[in-house]
Amino acid sequence: MLELLKALFFGIVEGITEWLPISSTGHLILLNEFIRLDVSEAFFSMFEVVIQLGAIFAVVLIFWKEIWPFSAKERYFIRQDAFVMWFKIVVACIPAAVVELSAGDVIEDLFYNYFVIALALILFGIAFIIIENKNGRKQPKMASIADITWGTAFWIGMFQLIAAVFPGTSRSGATILGGILLGVSRGVAAEFTFFLAIPVMFGASLMKLLKFGFVFSASELAILAVGMVTAFLVSVVVIRFLMGYIKKHDFKVFGWYRIVLGTLVLVYFTFMG
Repeated sequence: MLELLKALFFGIVEGITEWLPISSTGHLILLNEFIRLDVSEAFFSMFEVVIQLGAIFAVVLIFWKEIWPFSAKERYFIRQDAFVMWFKIVVACIPAAVVELSAGDVIEDLFYNYFVIALALILFGIAFIIIENKNGRKQPKMASIADITWGTAFWIGMFQLIAAVFPGTSRSGATILGGILLGVSRGVAAEFTFFLAIPVMFGASLMKLLKFGFVFSASELAILAVGMVTAFLVSVVVIRFLMGYIKKHDFKVFGWYRIVLGTLVLVYFTFMG
């Protein structure tokens, strides 16, 4: 029962941090230092990735009309705009996919530690504040998903690559930040980031499941289910909040949060760890 309560808490943290630009992976790794799940290292390595599927299903639910590429109202039942969007998402996925497939285990061994997480939290927090101050009054060049060019999609993918290498960066944070720098409006950058997460997280989860195997004990299956369902429910609330928030606010508050959290992590693990 205690492990299920821990899984519930992990699901809450995942559902909040997956979409806010504050790093879900970083938070889950740090959370495990304080509320450690009584599971094998192999299971936790799989759990912290696959739990994100719950969050992804929330995106599918909320944005179904935007992402589903078929419609009986269209000629040949195909929505051309949706298909083009998905091809652009594939382009954006390529950089991180190549690196993950070729060096994923090496990256995890080298960079998945408190120092890298804290440093990424702080540096990208500073970047958010600087970029928002610099670009806050600029009129975005791309105000819809359709406006995103193929080149812009690729470069957003390059920003995602940074997050794939350095935990604590935040995949959503890096891609939103990259989108803003490239002239995409804040809201559209967030939406593109949500859609980009669908193939990325499904692919990452499949790789982790294949590596772990599909044989679970009853307790492991229960822990995974609780974490995913909780992440899904919390994500529905957080995504709706974020889409309303960014209509009137910038991301500087998240930058300050990252700086404070990263500093606390460094202090804690330096003097107490």
